[in-house]
Amino acid sequence: MHRISRKHRRVGSFAAAAAAACALAFAGTATQASAGGVEEAAAYQVSVGADAVPKHAVTGYWQNFDNGATVQKLADVQDAYDIIAVAFADATGTPGQVKFNLDSAGLGGYTVEQFKADIKAKQAAGKSVILSVGGEKGTVAVNDAASAAAFADSVYAEMQEYGFDGVDIDLENGLNSTYMSQALKSLAAKAPGLVITMAPQTIDMQSPQNEYFKTALNIKDILTVVNMQYYNSGSMLGCDGKVYSQGTVDFLTGLACIQLENGLDPSQVGIGTPASPNAAGGGYVEPSVVNAALDCLAKGTSCGSFKPSKTYPGIRGAMTWSTNWDAAAGSSWSGTVGPHVHGLP
Repeated sequence: MHRISRKHRRVGSFAAAAAAACALAFAGTATQASAGGVEEAAAYQVSVGADAVPKHAVTGYWQNFDNGATVQKLADVQDAYDIIAVAFADATGTPGQVKFNLDSAGLGGYTVEQFKADIKAKQAAGKSVILSVGGEKGTVAVNDAASAAAFADSVYAEMQEYGFDGVDIDLENGLNSTYMSQALKSLAAKAPGLVITMAPQTIDMQSPQNEYFKTALNIKDILTVVNMQYYNSGSMLGCDGKVYSQGTVDFLTGLACIQLENGLDPSQVGIGTPASPNAAGGGYVEPSVVNAALDCLAKGTSCGSFKPSKTYPGIRGAMTWSTNWDAAAGSSWSGTVGPHVHGLP
Protein backbone atom coordinates (compact mmCIF):
# COMPACT_ATOMS: atom_id res chain seq x y z
CA MET A 1 0.00 0.00 0.00
CA HIS A 2 1.21 3.49 -0.78
CA ARG A 3 2.15 5.50 2.24
CA ILE A 4 -0.14 8.47 2.71
CA SER A 5 0.58 11.87 4.14
CA ARG A 6 -1.92 11.44 6.94
CA LYS A 7 -1.09 9.91 10.26
CA HIS A 8 -1.97 6.21 10.44
CA ARG A 9 -3.29 6.18 13.96
CA ARG A 10 -5.48 3.44 15.29
CA VAL A 11 -6.93 3.79 18.75
CA GLY A 12 -5.14 1.12 20.69
CA SER A 13 -7.46 1.05 23.66
CA PHE A 14 -11.22 1.30 23.65
CA ALA A 15 -10.92 2.53 27.21
CA ALA A 16 -9.25 5.70 25.96
CA ALA A 17 -12.12 6.39 23.61
CA ALA A 18 -14.67 5.60 26.28
CA ALA A 19 -12.99 7.91 28.77
CA ALA A 20 -12.95 10.73 26.25
CA ALA A 21 -16.61 10.24 25.43
CA CYS A 22 -17.80 10.06 29.02
CA ALA A 23 -17.65 13.83 29.17
CA LEU A 24 -20.63 13.91 26.80
CA ALA A 25 -22.87 12.99 29.68
CA PHE A 26 -22.20 16.22 31.52
CA ALA A 27 -20.43 18.59 29.12
CA GLY A 28 -23.52 19.97 27.43
CA THR A 29 -23.16 22.61 24.82
CA ALA A 30 -19.86 24.39 25.09
CA THR A 31 -19.81 28.13 25.32
CA GLN A 32 -18.58 30.03 22.34
CA ALA A 33 -15.60 32.17 23.14
CA SER A 34 -15.66 35.82 22.23
CA ALA A 35 -13.73 36.78 19.14
CA GLY A 36 -12.40 39.86 20.89
CA GLY A 37 -11.56 43.15 19.27
CA VAL A 38 -10.02 43.67 15.89
CA GLU A 39 -6.27 43.86 16.26
CA GLU A 40 -5.52 45.90 13.20
CA ALA A 41 -7.07 47.21 10.03
CA ALA A 42 -6.97 44.50 7.41
CA ALA A 43 -4.43 45.20 4.71
CA TYR A 44 -5.46 42.14 2.76
CA GLN A 45 -8.89 40.84 1.81
CA VAL A 46 -9.27 37.20 0.82
CA SER A 47 -10.66 36.77 -2.65
CA VAL A 48 -13.50 34.41 -1.83
CA GLY A 49 -14.10 34.29 1.91
CA ALA A 50 -16.25 32.13 4.14
CA ASP A 51 -19.50 33.78 3.05
CA ALA A 52 -18.88 32.65 -0.53
CA VAL A 53 -18.47 28.97 0.38
CA PRO A 54 -21.59 27.17 -0.84
CA LYS A 55 -24.24 26.22 1.68
CA HIS A 56 -23.36 22.60 0.98
CA ALA A 57 -19.70 22.25 0.09
CA VAL A 58 -17.22 19.59 -0.99
CA THR A 59 -13.65 19.82 0.33
CA GLY A 60 -10.68 18.01 -1.15
CA TYR A 61 -6.99 17.93 -0.26
CA TRP A 62 -4.55 18.53 -3.10
CA GLN A 63 -1.18 16.83 -2.66
CA ASN A 64 1.94 18.94 -3.02
CA PHE A 65 3.95 15.74 -3.47
CA ASP A 66 3.94 12.45 -5.34
CA ASN A 67 3.12 9.40 -3.21
CA GLY A 68 1.79 7.11 -5.90
CA ALA A 69 -1.53 8.84 -6.47
CA THR A 70 -2.20 10.75 -9.68
CA VAL A 71 0.03 13.82 -9.81
CA GLN A 72 -2.11 16.91 -10.41
CA LYS A 73 -1.54 20.56 -11.03
CA LEU A 74 -4.06 22.67 -9.16
CA ALA A 75 -5.80 23.31 -12.47
CA ASP A 76 -6.44 19.55 -12.74
CA VAL A 77 -8.49 19.39 -9.52
CA GLN A 78 -11.97 18.13 -10.29
CA ASP A 79 -14.66 20.79 -10.58
CA ALA A 80 -16.84 19.22 -7.88
CA TYR A 81 -14.51 20.54 -5.16
CA ASP A 82 -15.62 23.84 -3.64
CA ILE A 83 -12.78 24.09 -1.10
CA ILE A 84 -9.32 22.92 -2.13
CA ALA A 85 -6.90 22.44 0.75
CA VAL A 86 -3.27 22.61 -0.38
CA ALA A 87 -1.34 19.98 1.58
CA PHE A 88 0.84 20.97 3.35
CA ALA A 89 2.64 23.99 4.77
CA ASP A 90 5.99 23.14 6.38
CA ALA A 91 7.24 24.00 9.85
CA THR A 92 10.29 26.24 10.08
CA GLY A 93 12.91 26.62 12.79
CA THR A 94 10.72 29.18 14.56
CA PRO A 95 8.00 27.66 16.79
CA GLY A 96 4.57 28.16 15.25
CA GLN A 97 5.87 29.55 11.99
CA VAL A 98 4.94 27.86 8.71
CA LYS A 99 6.08 28.17 5.11
CA PHE A 100 4.68 26.73 1.90
CA ASN A 101 7.23 25.20 -0.46
CA LEU A 102 5.91 24.05 -3.82
CA ASP A 103 7.36 20.66 -4.79
CA SER A 104 8.07 21.72 -8.36
CA ALA A 105 10.37 18.77 -9.07
CA GLY A 106 7.98 16.19 -7.64
CA LEU A 107 5.09 17.66 -9.61
CA GLY A 108 6.79 17.48 -12.98
CA GLY A 109 8.23 20.97 -13.13
CA TYR A 110 5.13 22.82 -11.89
CA THR A 111 6.29 26.38 -11.33
CA VAL A 112 5.31 28.84 -8.61
CA GLU A 113 4.00 31.19 -11.29
CA GLN A 114 1.76 28.45 -12.72
CA PHE A 115 0.58 27.53 -9.23
CA LYS A 116 -0.37 31.13 -8.42
CA ALA A 117 -2.17 31.49 -11.74
CA ASP A 118 -4.07 28.26 -11.09
CA ILE A 119 -5.17 29.55 -7.67
CA LYS A 120 -6.60 32.67 -9.32
CA ALA A 121 -8.36 30.59 -11.95
CA LYS A 122 -9.95 28.34 -9.33
CA GLN A 123 -11.09 31.41 -7.39
CA ALA A 124 -12.52 32.93 -10.56
CA ALA A 125 -14.54 29.72 -10.89
CA GLY A 126 -15.95 30.27 -7.40
CA LYS A 127 -13.65 27.92 -5.50
CA SER A 128 -11.78 28.58 -2.25
CA VAL A 129 -8.11 27.57 -2.12
CA ILE A 130 -6.70 27.29 1.38
CA LEU A 131 -3.38 26.28 2.94
CA SER A 132 -3.42 23.14 5.08
CA VAL A 133 -1.14 22.95 8.09
CA GLY A 134 -0.12 19.60 9.56
CA GLY A 135 -0.70 16.14 8.13
CA GLU A 136 0.94 12.88 9.11
CA LYS A 137 4.42 14.39 9.24
CA GLY A 138 3.47 17.88 10.38
CA THR A 139 5.40 19.19 13.37
CA VAL A 140 3.83 22.64 13.79
CA ALA A 141 3.41 23.50 17.48
CA VAL A 142 1.41 26.48 18.78
CA ASN A 143 1.78 26.27 22.54
CA ASP A 144 2.34 29.84 23.76
CA ALA A 145 1.66 33.46 22.82
CA ALA A 146 4.86 33.81 20.80
CA SER A 147 4.21 30.74 18.65
CA ALA A 148 0.57 31.78 18.22
CA ALA A 149 1.73 35.14 16.86
CA ALA A 150 4.29 33.44 14.62
CA PHE A 151 1.62 31.12 13.26
CA ALA A 152 -0.83 33.93 12.47
CA ASP A 153 1.84 36.15 10.95
CA SER A 154 3.32 33.40 8.78
CA VAL A 155 -0.02 32.08 7.50
CA TYR A 156 -1.02 35.66 6.68
CA ALA A 157 2.25 36.11 4.79
CA GLU A 158 1.57 32.96 2.74
CA MET A 159 -1.95 34.22 1.99
CA GLN A 160 -0.46 37.45 0.70
CA GLU A 161 2.22 35.64 -1.29
CA TYR A 162 0.03 33.06 -2.99
CA GLY A 163 -3.51 34.40 -2.65
CA PHE A 164 -4.80 31.63 -0.39
CA ASP A 165 -8.33 32.17 0.93
CA GLY A 166 -7.66 30.77 4.38
CA VAL A 167 -6.21 27.93 6.39
CA ASP A 168 -6.93 24.31 7.27
CA ILE A 169 -5.87 22.93 10.66
CA ASP A 170 -4.84 19.29 10.30
CA LEU A 171 -2.52 18.92 13.28
CA GLU A 172 -2.36 15.23 14.18
CA ASN A 173 0.25 15.37 16.91
CA GLY A 174 -1.52 17.46 19.52
CA LEU A 175 -3.12 20.88 19.71
CA ASN A 176 -3.39 23.55 22.42
CA SER A 177 -6.87 25.08 22.27
CA THR A 178 -5.93 28.29 24.08
CA TYR A 179 -3.13 29.31 21.78
CA MET A 180 -4.45 27.88 18.51
CA SER A 181 -7.69 29.78 19.13
CA GLN A 182 -5.63 32.89 19.81
CA ALA A 183 -3.66 32.38 16.60
CA LEU A 184 -6.74 31.90 14.44
CA LYS A 185 -8.53 34.91 15.89
CA SER A 186 -5.45 37.01 15.24
CA LEU A 187 -5.31 35.74 11.67
CA ALA A 188 -9.01 36.51 11.17
CA ALA A 189 -8.42 40.07 12.36
CA LYS A 190 -5.73 40.46 9.70
CA ALA A 191 -7.81 38.87 6.93
CA PRO A 192 -11.55 39.19 7.64
CA GLY A 193 -13.74 36.63 5.90
CA LEU A 194 -11.07 33.98 5.56
CA VAL A 195 -12.06 30.34 5.23
CA ILE A 196 -11.07 28.24 8.27
CA THR A 197 -11.44 24.46 8.13
CA MET A 198 -10.29 21.74 10.51
CA ALA A 199 -9.62 18.02 10.00
CA PRO A 200 -9.36 16.39 13.43
CA GLN A 201 -9.08 12.66 13.99
CA THR A 202 -12.07 10.86 15.49
CA ILE A 203 -10.53 10.65 18.98
CA ASP A 204 -10.14 14.43 18.96
CA MET A 205 -13.89 15.02 18.62
CA GLN A 206 -15.31 12.44 21.03
CA SER A 207 -15.98 15.12 23.64
CA PRO A 208 -16.28 18.93 23.72
CA GLN A 209 -13.66 18.77 26.46
CA ASN A 210 -11.01 17.65 23.96
CA GLU A 211 -8.56 20.30 22.77
CA TYR A 212 -9.54 20.12 19.11
CA PHE A 213 -13.24 20.32 19.93
CA LYS A 214 -12.61 23.23 22.30
CA THR A 215 -10.71 25.05 19.57
CA ALA A 216 -13.62 24.63 17.17
CA LEU A 217 -16.04 25.99 19.74
CA ASN A 218 -13.71 28.84 20.70
CA ILE A 219 -13.65 30.07 17.09
CA LYS A 220 -17.22 29.19 16.22
CA ASP A 221 -17.93 32.73 15.04
CA ILE A 222 -15.20 32.50 12.35
CA LEU A 223 -15.11 28.72 11.67
CA THR A 224 -16.22 27.48 8.25
CA VAL A 225 -16.32 23.70 8.73
CA VAL A 226 -14.87 20.79 10.70
CA ASN A 227 -14.28 17.84 8.35
CA MET A 228 -13.39 15.10 10.80
CA GLN A 229 -11.34 12.18 9.46
CA TYR A 230 -13.64 9.16 9.72
CA TYR A 231 -10.75 6.80 8.92
CA ASN A 232 -7.50 5.39 10.31
CA SER A 233 -9.49 5.25 13.52
CA GLY A 234 -10.77 1.93 14.74
CA SER A 235 -14.04 1.76 16.66
CA MET A 236 -15.45 4.80 18.47
CA LEU A 237 -18.47 5.79 20.52
CA GLY A 238 -21.41 7.51 18.86
CA CYS A 239 -23.55 10.16 20.51
CA ASP A 240 -25.88 7.40 21.76
CA GLY A 241 -23.06 5.77 23.74
CA LYS A 242 -22.88 2.74 21.46
CA VAL A 243 -19.70 1.51 19.80
CA TYR A 244 -19.50 1.84 16.03
CA SER A 245 -16.86 0.43 13.67
CA GLN A 246 -15.21 2.53 10.99
CA GLY A 247 -16.22 1.81 7.44
CA THR A 248 -19.98 1.87 8.15
CA VAL A 249 -22.78 4.38 7.71
CA ASP A 250 -23.44 4.26 11.47
CA PHE A 251 -19.85 5.29 12.16
CA LEU A 252 -20.34 8.40 10.03
CA THR A 253 -23.72 9.40 11.42
CA GLY A 254 -23.20 8.36 15.05
CA LEU A 255 -19.96 10.34 15.38
CA ALA A 256 -21.20 13.36 13.44
CA CYS A 257 -24.05 13.55 15.93
CA ILE A 258 -21.56 14.27 18.75
CA GLN A 259 -20.47 17.47 17.02
CA LEU A 260 -23.99 18.42 15.99
CA GLU A 261 -25.33 18.06 19.53
CA ASN A 262 -22.44 19.68 21.38
CA GLY A 263 -22.14 23.19 20.07
CA LEU A 264 -21.26 23.22 16.38
CA ASP A 265 -23.76 24.53 13.87
CA PRO A 266 -24.76 21.95 11.22
CA SER A 267 -23.14 24.20 8.61
CA GLN A 268 -19.85 23.64 10.46
CA VAL A 269 -19.92 19.84 10.23
CA GLY A 270 -18.64 17.79 7.31
CA ILE A 271 -17.87 14.10 6.77
CA GLY A 272 -14.28 13.25 5.78
CA THR A 273 -13.58 9.92 4.06
CA PRO A 274 -10.80 8.47 1.85
CA ALA A 275 -11.25 8.79 -1.90
CA SER A 276 -10.11 5.19 -2.47
CA PRO A 277 -8.98 2.16 -0.45
CA ASN A 278 -5.36 3.15 -1.18
CA ALA A 279 -5.83 6.60 0.35
CA ALA A 280 -5.99 5.40 3.97
CA GLY A 281 -4.97 2.55 6.22
CA GLY A 282 -8.59 1.79 7.13
CA GLY A 283 -12.08 3.24 7.15
CA TYR A 284 -12.76 3.46 3.42
CA VAL A 285 -16.43 3.47 2.47
CA GLU A 286 -17.98 3.52 -0.98
CA PRO A 287 -19.05 7.01 -2.07
CA SER A 288 -22.67 5.82 -1.93
CA VAL A 289 -22.25 5.27 1.83
CA VAL A 290 -21.13 8.88 2.24
CA ASN A 291 -24.30 9.94 0.43
CA ALA A 292 -26.42 7.71 2.64
CA ALA A 293 -24.89 9.24 5.78
CA LEU A 294 -25.54 12.75 4.50
CA ASP A 295 -29.16 11.84 3.74
CA CYS A 296 -29.56 10.30 7.19
CA LEU A 297 -28.29 13.46 8.88
CA ALA A 298 -30.00 15.97 6.59
CA LYS A 299 -33.30 14.20 5.91
CA GLY A 300 -33.59 11.19 8.24
CA THR A 301 -33.47 8.73 5.33
CA SER A 302 -31.00 5.98 4.33
CA CYS A 303 -29.86 5.51 7.95
CA GLY A 304 -28.33 2.34 9.31
CA SER A 305 -29.12 1.08 12.81
CA PHE A 306 -28.46 4.55 14.23
CA LYS A 307 -30.98 7.25 13.41
CA PRO A 308 -30.58 10.73 14.92
CA SER A 309 -33.49 12.06 16.95
CA LYS A 310 -33.72 15.03 14.60
CA THR A 311 -32.44 16.09 11.21
CA TYR A 312 -29.75 18.61 10.31
CA PRO A 313 -30.60 19.90 6.82
CA GLY A 314 -27.91 22.56 7.08
CA ILE A 315 -25.03 20.06 7.30
CA ARG A 316 -22.16 21.48 5.28
CA GLY A 317 -21.12 18.46 3.23
CA ALA A 318 -18.17 16.14 2.78
CA MET A 319 -14.38 16.05 2.48
CA THR A 320 -11.95 13.58 0.97
CA TRP A 321 -8.29 12.70 1.10
CA SER A 322 -7.38 13.39 -1.62
CA THR A 323 -8.19 14.92 -5.02
CA ASN A 324 -5.17 12.96 -6.29
CA TRP A 325 -6.38 9.61 -4.97
CA ASP A 326 -9.82 10.50 -6.33
CA ALA A 327 -8.27 11.01 -9.75
CA ALA A 328 -6.39 7.72 -9.46
CA ALA A 329 -9.75 5.99 -8.89
CA GLY A 330 -11.39 7.61 -11.90
CA SER A 331 -12.85 10.50 -9.87
CA SER A 332 -15.53 8.17 -8.55
CA TRP A 333 -15.67 9.92 -5.17
CA SER A 334 -16.16 13.46 -6.47
CA GLY A 335 -18.38 12.25 -9.29
CA THR A 336 -20.72 10.54 -6.84
CA VAL A 337 -20.51 12.63 -3.67
CA GLY A 338 -20.14 16.03 -5.33
CA PRO A 339 -23.52 16.18 -7.07
CA HIS A 340 -25.20 14.69 -4.02
CA VAL A 341 -23.77 17.30 -1.65
CA HIS A 342 -24.73 20.09 -4.01
CA GLY A 343 -28.26 18.67 -4.21
CA LEU A 344 -28.87 18.60 -0.45
CA PRO A 345 -31.83 20.69 0.78
